[in-house]
Amino acid sequence: MSADAAIWGARDAFVEACARRLSAEPPGPDDPTSNPRGDHSLDPDGSAVIPPPPHRRAAVLVPVVARPDGLALILTQRAAHLRDHSGQIALPGGKIDPADPSPREAALREANEEIGLDPAAVRTLGYLDPYLSATGFLVSPVIGLVDSAARFHPNPDEVAEIFEVPLAFLMERERYRLRSREWQGRVRYFYALPFGQRMIWGVTAGILNNLRERLAR
Repeated sequence: MSADAAIWGARDAFVEACARRLSAEPPGPDDPTSNPRGDHSLDPDGSAVIPPPPHRRAAVLVPVVARPDGLALILTQRAAHLRDHSGQIALPGGKIDPADPSPREAALREANEEIGLDPAAVRTLGYLDPYLSATGFLVSPVIGLVDSAARFHPNPDEVAEIFEVPLAFLMERERYRLRSREWQGRVRYFYALPFGQRMIWGVTAGILNNLRERLAR
């Protein structure tokens, strides 16, 4: 088994890798993002438009849980009736409220509201690089190790389904495919990651690719 395969399959190895390769403190507003030219920093000619500041702050939880057959990452499918990003695959999270002490608390609060995850069942392991979306949200991803005994209760107002993806699957570079579509009069490039009948794409795929890049160092 390779060193990377051990990380993706073993809880203790994953925790150790996060301690060595992730930031222990939340990113500041001036820290470099994982996509410096804009939403995905993937356009071939480098002409992506950077959303002007001030950027709206948001946080997502990147929840990893140890299962008998290896580590898995918990994702949601957004409810079909939502006005924004309906039906898309997402990480639990949302805007950072003024009352949230840090991105960590915002991510845990949102995960509790969306999927019923008890914050006490999550051990935070560090932060990925902030991610700047095309809509001007500066997203702080918080890596969390979830107690394997935790139970989930999707909020039907926001979440249609909760599902898990093997972490080893998400760590394979060749699965991330470059796609494009027109959005607000411009061609937008983004990562897309097929998983069975689902398509993980956009900001979620970009954050997962940053997780892959950080842990594969």
